[in-house]
Amino acid sequence: MIAAGEVVQRPSSVVKELVENAVDAGADSIDVTVTDAGRTLIQVIDNGCGMSPEDASLCFESHATSKISSPEDLEAIMSYGFRGEALASIAAIAHIVLRTRRAGDETAAQVTVSDFGRRESSQVAAPVGTSVAVRDLFYNTPARRKFLKSDAVELKHIISEFSHVALTHPEVEFRLKSQGRDVMVLKKAKSLKFRIMDIRGASLASDLVDVKADTSAVRVNGFVGKPEAARKTVPNQYFFVNGRYFRSPYFNKAVMRAYEGLVPEGVCPPYVLCLEVDPAAVDVNIHPTKTEIKFEEDSVIFQTLYACVKEAVGRNAFGASIDFESGREADLPLPGAGFLAYREEGAAPAVAVDPNYDPFRPQPSDREPFRQQDFTALFESAATVSARDVLVVGGGKFILTPSSGGVLCVNARRARERIFYEDAVKALAEDIRVAQKMLFPVQVRVGAENVALFGEHSKELASLGFEIAVFGTDTVVVSGVPEGYAAGEAEVNRMVNDLILVLEDDGSALPNLMLNSLARRFAVLSASACTPPAGQDEARSLLERLFSCKESDLTAGGKKISHVITVEELERKQ
Repeated sequence: MIAAGEVVQRPSSVVKELVENAVDAGADSIDVTVTDAGRTLIQVIDNGCGMSPEDASLCFESHATSKISSPEDLEAIMSYGFRGEALASIAAIAHIVLRTRRAGDETAAQVTVSDFGRRESSQVAAPVGTSVAVRDLFYNTPARRKFLKSDAVELKHIISEFSHVALTHPEVEFRLKSQGRDVMVLKKAKSLKFRIMDIRGASLASDLVDVKADTSAVRVNGFVGKPEAARKTVPNQYFFVNGRYFRSPYFNKAVMRAYEGLVPEGVCPPYVLCLEVDPAAVDVNIHPTKTEIKFEEDSVIFQTLYACVKEAVGRNAFGASIDFESGREADLPLPGAGFLAYREEGAAPAVAVDPNYDPFRPQPSDREPFRQQDFTALFESAATVSARDVLVVGGGKFILTPSSGGVLCVNARRARERIFYEDAVKALAEDIRVAQKMLFPVQVRVGAENVALFGEHSKELASLGFEIAVFGTDTVVVSGVPEGYAAGEAEVNRMVNDLILVLEDDGSALPNLMLNSLARRFAVLSASACTPPAGQDEARSLLERLFSCKESDLTAGGKKISHVITVEELERKQ
C-alpha cells in the first residue's frame, strides 16, 4: 500500500534507521560504533525488547514489519520505522550479523546475511536486546562507495543523524564511538534543555528561552534563541513532530517572522521546537527518509508557531519594561541636578545654516574612490610611518596621520582585518605556527557534537595560532591563542563559540576556496577579538604592518580601510 524508495544513501542513513529501530524497541541504552566513518563497520546495540527467532529472520524481507498490523494503522503512525524496507535495503548492499533476544528466551537468535542476500540462522548466547553489525557497506556497488565523501564529512553526517534522535529522547542513554574513541556519551538527562546542553554546549543552552502552546491542532514546546544569539550561518535549528526530526521551510518562515525587527537581515536564531500532532493529521511518508512531512492543518500550525515564538521572545524582552498592572507610577529616569543649568527654559533648538553651500559643487562623496596607487604615493614604504605624527581618536577606532593632500584616516579594526587575512593565508598555506601561550588554560564546554569540529580542523587551527585540545567528549581546552588576542576567560569562551560558527561550513571539497574563505573569516574574527591601539606607539606599529601588506586599501571583503580628508574638505568645515 506504500510506494517506498531507497533509504540507504550513505553510512548516516544506516545509523539513523538502526538507532530509530532501537528507540522503537523501548531501549533506554543505545550504543553505536563506527569504523572508517561507517564504511567498514556500523554496529548498534540496544537493551530493548528484542525479537523472536521467527521475526529475526522475517525482518530482512521487503515490507515485512512488526510495527503495524493492519492497513488502518497507517493512518496513525507513532513509531519511527513502519514501512519495513530499511533492513532489507541495508542487507542488499552490506554484510549483516543480527543477534536478538527477548527477556523470556534462554538463548538469542542470530541471523547472518552474506553475499547475494544468503541467510543463515543459529542460536547463540547474548544479553536481552538487539545487536546489528553492518560491515563492508556498498561492497557490491563500488560506484556508490566511490562517491562517498571523506571520513570527516561522513562522520559529521553520522553525528547529525545520531543527534536528531538523541535530542528528543533525554530519557535514553546514548553512546557513539568512532575508531575506538568516544565521540558522544550522553547520560540520561532531566529534560530536553539538559540534553541540548550535552549535545550543543552550555553556551547555546544559556541563550535559549522556553516556548509553550497548546491548541486543538498542535501542542508546541521547546526553546528559541535570544535575538543576540542569532548568527549568519544556519546552525542549531530543529523541528520535531511526535518525536521525529523533519525539515520545513514553511514553518521556519513562521519562526523568522516572529523575530522581525529584532535581528538583522540575513542572520538566523537557534531553536528546538517539538510539535505534538494527532498522528491521523500528519503524513510522514511523503519522503523516503521521512524528513519532509505533510500536515493537514499546516496554516493553523504556522500561526500557532508565529504567535507562541513571538510571545516567548516578547516575554523575555531584552531591556527594562513598564508594568501597566502594577498600580503605581512607572520608575522613569529623572534628569540630573545639573541638567537645567545647561538648558534655557523654553529655548528653541539652534539651526545651523551654511550660507556658502553650493549644491552644484562636487561633494566628497562625488569624488573618485581613493585608489591603491594614490595610497602608495602617500607612503612609499612602511619605514616612513615611524617619522610621522599619528593621532588615535574615537576610543582607538581611527588613526589619523598627515598626508601630502590632507589627513589620512585609517579604520583600525579594518586594518587589523587586512593584516590578519594576509597572515592567515600565509599560515594556512605554509603551516606556520604563531601561538602565544596562555598563563592559565581555559576549559570550554562546547557539546559533544561540536568537539568533532575541533578534531577535524586541528591542523588549520594550529597553523593560525590556536592551541585547542579536545578534553573528554564535550569539552575543549584552550592553551594558546594568536598574537593580539584577549586571553580572559570570557573572551576565550566567546572566541571558541565564534570558531564553531566558522568551522561548521563544509569546504573540504574545494581546498583552495576553503583556504581563502577560512582565512577571511578568521581575519574578521581576529580583528573583532583585538583591543584598539592604546597609544601612538601601537598605532604606528599597526600602520607599519598595514603598509607592508600586498593590498593596503581594502579588506578581504572589499571594505575601505582608509580615507583621505583633503585640505579642501577641512577648509569647508571651518
